[in-house]
Amino acid sequence: MKKVITILALALTTTVTFAQDTPLEISGSADLYYKYDFSKLAQIPTSFATDQNSVSLGMIDIALKKKTGKTSFVGEVSFGPRGAGQSIPEVGGQSFHIQNLYAAYAASDKLTLTAGYMATFVGYEVISPLGNLHYSTSYLFTNGPFQNAGIKANYAISSKVGLMVGLFNNDWNLYQADADLGLNNIGAQLSLTPFEGFTAYINYLDGSSKGTIIDLTAAYQISEKFKLGLNAADFAGVGEDTGYTGFALYPSYAVSSNFGLGLRAESFKSKKNSFDTSVTALTLSANLKSGGLTFIPEFRMDNNSDEILFEDSDGAPAKSASQISLAVVYGF
Repeated sequence: MKKVITILALALTTTVTFAQDTPLEISGSADLYYKYDFSKLAQIPTSFATDQNSVSLGMIDIALKKKTGKTSFVGEVSFGPRGAGQSIPEVGGQSFHIQNLYAAYAASDKLTLTAGYMATFVGYEVISPLGNLHYSTSYLFTNGPFQNAGIKANYAISSKVGLMVGLFNNDWNLYQADADLGLNNIGAQLSLTPFEGFTAYINYLDGSSKGTIIDLTAAYQISEKFKLGLNAADFAGVGEDTGYTGFALYPSYAVSSNFGLGLRAESFKSKKNSFDTSVTALTLSANLKSGGLTFIPEFRMDNNSDEILFEDSDGAPAKSASQISLAVVYGF
């Protein structure tokens, strides 16, 4: 019986290999963390790493990618708090989240057309912990879009300049649009690589149900070991004087191929009729790598201009909050 199963498995594998002209790429990650806030409260209001004094799950993330001729497909699904309820509003109590599900067509060497549900083009940080040096996230990331569903066209004007324009569903982070509004968001991105080691993206997203966000992300590999990143954004909500503005700097230094240090220095301020937040946040993280495994010890200190965002260990209003965390991320 085992021999029959083996023969069938080999036959099926051979069939799949001949049916595809390029291999199916499988990648992903798994992560967990421990966090301790010195106030003994889970109170810093950014995404992920939310549980206090607990060894907690992040997510298991699995991505599939396939290219055949001029067409390509990406499908990515995640399981766990970071990849489900903390990435989008809960939908029917589901325990998973589709991070990406889109297809692309290379109409020419310069023009690519894409349709589906895609990780947003706005911002510096991403949902997957593999894409960030820090495990906790910025206020800019938490308050911006995570995903956009729609259609877009990318055009390479030259080897140093690219342009994306697209139409996206009226709301962020949801699979479906409001039936009355449909593709209500207009998005655009100008990408610049003026010289080696430097990249910049100027992003724009506007819609009547969410508002307008203008965002700049940039990174400069100053030397073999030192890199500097930047994210700056202004978001104007649909209400008068609502939204936020802020910026974050990301200096990092590769001590060795297996050890790196990074700082995130962020200033985030809500507009007059939104929340009451004017925060300066400093996050220091280390990345220790061994094979596909990365350990991320982190210290974070946030300071608000007024005693309205945080509490101390006695439950009294406080201007600041600080926490330490240790995350374990495995990428494959």
